[in-house]
Amino acid sequence: MTALFSAAPGIPAPAAALAGAAATFVDRFTVLAYLVAAILFILALSGLSQHETAQRGNTFGIVGMAIALVATITLALTSDPGRGVWVTALLIALAMLIGATIGTRLARTVEMTGMPQLIAMLHSFVGLAAVLVGYNSFLAPAADAQALGGFHLGEVFLGVFIGAVTFTGSIIAFLKLAGKISGRPLLLPHRNLINLVAVLASLGLMVWFINAPEHSGAAWIALVAMTVIALLVGLHLVGAIGGGDMPVVVSMLNSLSGWAAAFAGFMLNNDLLIITGALVGSSGAYLSYIMSKAMNRKFVSVILGGFGSGASTSPKKGAAAEEQGEYRETDAASVASMLKDAHRVVITPGYGMAVAQAQYPVADLTAKLRDMGVDVTFGIHPVAGRLPGHMNVLLAEAKVPYNIVLEMDEVNDDFPEVDVVLVIGANDTVNPAATDEPDSPIAGMPVLKVWEAQNVIVFKRSMATGYAGVQNPLFFRENTQMLFGDAKASVEEIVKDL
Repeated sequence: MTALFSAAPGIPAPAAALAGAAATFVDRFTVLAYLVAAILFILALSGLSQHETAQRGNTFGIVGMAIALVATITLALTSDPGRGVWVTALLIALAMLIGATIGTRLARTVEMTGMPQLIAMLHSFVGLAAVLVGYNSFLAPAADAQALGGFHLGEVFLGVFIGAVTFTGSIIAFLKLAGKISGRPLLLPHRNLINLVAVLASLGLMVWFINAPEHSGAAWIALVAMTVIALLVGLHLVGAIGGGDMPVVVSMLNSLSGWAAAFAGFMLNNDLLIITGALVGSSGAYLSYIMSKAMNRKFVSVILGGFGSGASTSPKKGAAAEEQGEYRETDAASVASMLKDAHRVVITPGYGMAVAQAQYPVADLTAKLRDMGVDVTFGIHPVAGRLPGHMNVLLAEAKVPYNIVLEMDEVNDDFPEVDVVLVIGANDTVNPAATDEPDSPIAGMPVLKVWEAQNVIVFKRSMATGYAGVQNPLFFRENTQMLFGDAKASVEEIVKDL
């Protein structure tokens, strides 16, 4: 940066020396600011891992991002004196104004039920940014990047590939989560072979790209061809994954967006972007592994796709229900009477609670029962909802005490001692077929063993199957009763009867 200032034409020697000193200060300030921001980001991830420290983790993340923005803007304003500080400042301000306007509007209008698809869409922006950075870095590489030769070209190629896969894959995930397209997996013939051939073709194109003359037609053909292939791989990869695996898909795309950001950091020679991308990429990958394990699935089998056929549209008394047997129906007054006599109650929420926005009346019901001396806890399955931690966030939003929100492993052995279980909007995560039917598509998946309780009340709109498309024998057990209707209205009626 000092060389840029001293070499600028028309700047006298003393002014150049002063500018060089200022540039050195900016360099050191940027390095220190990036280091502090990186530490704050690590503390943010650590804080977000626990309910009690989540708010503090958010604060660390906000402060870290503010420091990173100030340092980056300062560096941008001083790194290119030839273009002019005011032009650079105007471009930065314009970009931040557009982004802040869109972000503020989304934050105010998108409800918690729309958060999974919003996050998927934000991942697509990260992927698109990595593609654009890769092309720009190839067109106009920085001096230090150009000196790396083939290594820099490899960074560009891999960054564009991962970014393109993330971009289109996230768009498909958004469309599936938003219900714009079917959640059923796209099962093309020889789909795994198609993906393998695409990856091998991309590797061949990378060798061609690196060895081709710089900015030649051959290099451009290799880069553009790989980009098209990567875009198609992203479409096919996520398209082949069924609705039951969408929570893992979201965390996988989170990981891919992190690695895309890290490669963008290499291309831009930005240490903070490399660190942040690596943090997001590694944490997303680990979360994907945890969620796959929670479903007793191998991560590779999730990525290969083919599982889950999306939500069923079976009517309330469809053929699937008739095959399972008879179910018993109840009403809010009967449930309220049952809860009054209970000593211990466990509530197991699912995505249906989020759709009905029932978390607030559920919080009221919890408070009412606890005031009556009833022991109330929540059992949360790791893949409940459409997003990792979705149910925990909903309950925290409704001010449900953290200490009664427990993970599956913490409550599963206690169900035989529970008087009443309220299954609110959950389906696949409480399906006994996972343990009782070896031929079931979800066989071996760890589930909440709610059927071991004395009484089970299932809140549902109909007898339709869950997001994985698998019928639930729980609905037809002798100790289970179905409370049909909107979950929010049903819970409010129970609170009123109490």
